[in-house]
Amino acid sequence: MSSFCVEIETIDSDDALYLIEQLSTELAKRYEEDIDKGKAAFELSEMDMPGAAFVIARLDRQPIGCGAIRAFDEEGVAEVKRMFVIPTMRGRGISKQILAKLEDTARSFGYTATILETGTRQPEAMALYEKAGYKRCHCWGKYINSSWSICDRKQLV
Repeated sequence: MSSFCVEIETIDSDDALYLIEQLSTELAKRYEEDIDKGKAAFELSEMDMPGAAFVIARLDRQPIGCGAIRAFDEEGVAEVKRMFVIPTMRGRGISKQILAKLEDTARSFGYTATILETGTRQPEAMALYEKAGYKRCHCWGKYINSSWSICDRKQLV
């Protein structure tokens, strides 16, 4: 019998760094013109700030996915970042469980909403967020003029 879990972990573990690098590599391939090379305005140091958390999904203790939240510029809002599941594990509902853990964690920190940016070349991510209750909103910061950015928001209940 397999064991599966999604838990808050430190951002500087080998498993966290591996998953983040895998995501960045995949995004750099999907968005070749992106000058960030798939990093998506994410700094590891942001996970050391109040109201931030990084989660890893594991199957039989092996890292298979991740996600993060951090404080957004708007009071009471957390930004979802670095959602990723390794390709061989996709289609099993793992990303849904990662997102649920991030939203639960956001609620426990006192956030009342989550916000995120995803790209037009990530139809799987767009479908996940729509099914999870996210609604389109105005993009912000570096995403305002990006032709491939889509921004979504969800009120947490």
